Amino acid sequence: MANAAGSGGKSAARLKRRNETKMIMRQPIMLVAILAVIVLLLLFVVYPLVKVLLFSLTDETGAFSLATAAEIFSTSRYLKTFGRTMLLGVIVAVIATFIGYVFAYTITRTNVPCKGFLKTIATLPILSPPFILCLSIIFLFGRQGLITNGLLHITDNDVYGMGSLIVVQVLSFFPIAYMTLSGILSSIDASVEDAACNMGASRWHTFWTVTFPLSLPGIISGCLLVFIQSLEDFSNPATIGGDFTTLSVEVYQIITGSYDMQKGSVLALLMLVPTMVAYLLNKYWVNKKSFVTVTGKPTQARKLIDEAHIKWPLFIFCMLVAAVIILFYGTVVFGSFVKTWGYDYTLTLDQYSRALQQGWDSLRNSIVLGLVAALIGGLLGMVIAYITAKRDYYGKRFIEVSSVLMFAVPGTVLGIAYILAFNTGFLVLTGTATILVIVFVFRNMPVAIESGTTTLLQIDNSIEEASTILGAGSGYSFRRISLPMLRNAFFSGLVYSFVKAITAVSAIIFLVSPRWDLVTSKIYTLFDQAKYSQAAAFVTMMVIILLVFIGIFNGLINLLLAPRSRVPKGAGIHEKTEETK
Repeated sequence: MANAAGSGGKSAARLKRRNETKMIMRQPIMLVAILAVIVLLLLFVVYPLVKVLLFSLTDETGAFSLATAAEIFSTSRYLKTFGRTMLLGVIVAVIATFIGYVFAYTITRTNVPCKGFLKTIATLPILSPPFILCLSIIFLFGRQGLITNGLLHITDNDVYGMGSLIVVQVLSFFPIAYMTLSGILSSIDASVEDAACNMGASRWHTFWTVTFPLSLPGIISGCLLVFIQSLEDFSNPATIGGDFTTLSVEVYQIITGSYDMQKGSVLALLMLVPTMVAYLLNKYWVNKKSFVTVTGKPTQARKLIDEAHIKWPLFIFCMLVAAVIILFYGTVVFGSFVKTWGYDYTLTLDQYSRALQQGWDSLRNSIVLGLVAALIGGLLGMVIAYITAKRDYYGKRFIEVSSVLMFAVPGTVLGIAYILAFNTGFLVLTGTATILVIVFVFRNMPVAIESGTTTLLQIDNSIEEASTILGAGSGYSFRRISLPMLRNAFFSGLVYSFVKAITAVSAIIFLVSPRWDLVTSKIYTLFDQAKYSQAAAFVTMMVIILLVFIGIFNGLINLLLAPRSRVPKGAGIHEKTEETK
């Protein structure tokens, strides 16, 4: 009986898919949109990844060969690098998730002051350019560090290595765990925890028997997401890692130093395997293991923890982390105004003058290309969300998987893939602004897709069905009904795409050119030249630019989402049907 019911369900699903596919075939706009998306995903997602895979499995003559892979797996240096990268990822994931959980629990569960301040601190590193925490470590604890040399008179301190890298990555990536866990903790029904307390359980017992188990999927998800970020990180290991080489840095050194693209490609694929496994575990296993009970019944207001022995230790811990972050950021800002760090602390604007003279083109390129990529990625993300959220047709699964695939691909791997795919052949894009925009679009688009899909799933199907009954086509329904409801999701994706585009390093380090250099590449060059104060000026300007643009985007969101005068129900649809008549 169970087998019969299962086969019947599958037959019904296939019938529904077949019918919806036939319906789409009769809607030209929808059909063109789906075909265009499939072509773009094949060209800019699947093709580059297949290209790097095939290239790594062939020799110089193009024949199939595993010689390079065998050499890498038999060389202890590369195996040690792989092991160090995995170890770093695990350590950073555990510590960052712990800090993120404490922040999330303190903000959502306790009655502590300064919650707005803590929320800002918990998201600041994710909205900041790379290198900022590395710069602060060097300024404070390097050989000419303000603390090591200035206060402790230690002149031979080696700040580069695994310890500093762990600190920098933990502070950079704990906001990812915080945002994941704050959503999980907020969604737990307050009555479940209150029931345990009413039955005599202590706060500690309630936490371990109720809150912690219910938030376990978020903990695992936060760990996996931080692990992915740590593995694919290039800027921090390249600038503060020292002799502690990670896979991303090893790949960069092999390609730029030894000019061995073959070996670099194989190492890149070796880095891709754990990130892809972690991503798939998070998306298709952890996300389905939610133990949170949410009912349609109204729930009572959550009783915030007010016991002094609980809330104040948590508050102190969060404030200590916040103090470290403020110290690091403040040090970089101060360092951008001094003449020579460690020698001459005379306040001056010379660093900004030099930065603008030597790097204005790079800064302008980053802003312009970031805005273009954000607009294209935001719109394309909304289109993909619209064609996949509530429809089931042949090819939908391919669009769903391939459109978010780039989120799991390390930036270094992506850069190599695009070089191999678009350096020669039918479409040559290397050295142009187009290839940078395309990388930004498909690299950052998954967030816009997820946001748009979540919004569309909350819209009642009857709204669009009424539009169709009254004679409106799919294009008109999307433009007049779905798109207005997607404004918030669109601007959220827009902000994320712009921030990630202007702060990208690993994905563009192989793709920049003298004509189209970017500000992050310029900062990395300044690090190589030990021009730290000038790099600090660039980083400070980037923080200001990001805050200004985020403020503008938020203003647009508030303006567009402001209450408007009510329009008679169905007015736009009737207008359309009159035109049709």
